[in-house]
Amino acid sequence: MSDGAASPWALYRRLLGLTGPYRGVLLLALVGLLLEGAAAGAFGLLTKPMVDETFVAKNPEFGLLLPLAIVGIFVVRGIAGYITDLYMAKAARGVARDMRVNAMDKYLRLPGLRLDAEPVPSMLVRLGSDSDQVAQAVVDSAKIMLQQSLQVIAMLAVMLYASWRVTLAVLLLGPAIAWMMDKVGRRYRRFGHRVQETSAQMMLAADQALSNQQEVKVYGARAAELERYTALANHNLKLSLKVEATRSIASAVVQLTGAIGLALLLFFAGREALEGRLTAGGFVQLMMSMLAIIPALRQLTNVQGALQRGIASAERLFHVLDADDEIDAGTRPLARARGLIEFRDVRLSYPDQPRPALAGISFTARPGTVTAIVGRSGSGKSTLVKLIPRFYEPDSGKILLDGHPLDDYPLADLRRQLAMVGQQVMLFDGTVAANVAYGELRDAHPDGVARALRDANAMEFVAQLPEGAQAQIGVKGGKLSGGQRQRLAIARAMLKDAPILILDEATAALDNASERLVQDALAQLIPDRTTLVIAHRLSTVEHADQILVLDDGRLVERGTHAELLARGGVYAQLHAAQFREQGA
Repeated sequence: MSDGAASPWALYRRLLGLTGPYRGVLLLALVGLLLEGAAAGAFGLLTKPMVDETFVAKNPEFGLLLPLAIVGIFVVRGIAGYITDLYMAKAARGVARDMRVNAMDKYLRLPGLRLDAEPVPSMLVRLGSDSDQVAQAVVDSAKIMLQQSLQVIAMLAVMLYASWRVTLAVLLLGPAIAWMMDKVGRRYRRFGHRVQETSAQMMLAADQALSNQQEVKVYGARAAELERYTALANHNLKLSLKVEATRSIASAVVQLTGAIGLALLLFFAGREALEGRLTAGGFVQLMMSMLAIIPALRQLTNVQGALQRGIASAERLFHVLDADDEIDAGTRPLARARGLIEFRDVRLSYPDQPRPALAGISFTARPGTVTAIVGRSGSGKSTLVKLIPRFYEPDSGKILLDGHPLDDYPLADLRRQLAMVGQQVMLFDGTVAANVAYGELRDAHPDGVARALRDANAMEFVAQLPEGAQAQIGVKGGKLSGGQRQRLAIARAMLKDAPILILDEATAALDNASERLVQDALAQLIPDRTTLVIAHRLSTVEHADQILVLDDGRLVERGTHAELLARGGVYAQLHAAQFREQGA
């Protein structure tokens, strides 16, 4: 959803729809708001007898009744305010929680290309501050608007009761106030949206610099990264100051308008008093009501900031929530695949890229065999294997599993047939056992987890941990070495026991000792599966049943290690280059 694609009111109506599950608590909050407004009006009505009966007529009957009535009114108002604040907060925080959960769920259902197009820090902004801003817009701002609007209505009713002529004269300022609040709202929305965007850009810049702080230091890029971040921070500051300037100017104009209203009230009230239609108590009633309306109008203007920031955040969140899910229309059930994979003239292009990432790819990977995929960096190796779990969808051609197109199967059934071990292992802050028995494996028996750890050569280091398989491994497995993390990933794949195994440069970043342990573990995992191996080190795929050589997204050679060396083509050149590097 682009900026301007929907009106603010249309967006706000959609936001109000999010409060559906909280109608009960919002109804209680509304009762509290009405009681608050009624209490404000009751106090306003008491100001006339306070002056006329106590100070003018000196009526002793009101000496005790009025103070008791005032205390009673403020007790009611205090209880009503507590009810309003409590239940509005429940609704607001609930909406924020729902938006976060819905956005997280949506991100996990988006197609691979859509996920690749948005950096993770931007996603975190939407899940974090954007969700809070939406809650403030849909509930917190609504509370202030209703609260202050009811205050204005109650005080206007009191003013009309005191003197309808004076009140109508003062109401001539109404159109000017409405016009000004509309202008303020538009300006808030424009700058609020840009503030949120620059906040996401700042988080992205910080994430890049801090995640790669070693390279930043080694290449002397601290000044450049700081300059980039400072420029974004300055731009964010400039936009934020424009928002604050808008709020301040609007507030000042409201106060000026209120002063003009008071002047009009004094002028016309004086004329009414001369005509004998307004008592001293009536004048005080009018004045007190007007003085109560001015701060209410000021708050109504100030709340535009939170409201418009929330609407800008809502646009960003709805842009995600309205995106199309992964296509999952398959109806052919799949309990356990044999593992026969066929690519037939498959082509894939990335958006805004002049050349296809893959073009004319055709091959067959049979059950119980190892298919290695090699090629220079950027040749399309990782793209090819991402087509099998349908992270990406091909532009043309067919990919078949056991003789049927992949999209014939439900996504969950298809992905249940796959285990993946990559160079970057996905571990989370939890125990060793919980990281091995991950996702659908979480109910696995402890004996099965222990067997997978042994087969993956992981038990030799797990047994040395203070709590064994129940030991905490830190955020992203930070307490483990690279080889240890890889062996946990292999243990996870062993526990899943899927018929298709994808290894994406699983040993590329390891030292020789760790690589040998991981290779031994992989040797336990590979038999009786369809295995696809992306390899940078060609020495690791010499015994593959077939080797596919990619170059610029095309399959240029296919054969065994010996056949490809004898052919003297691209594979032989890559092999010779690596042999020279290792010899050097």
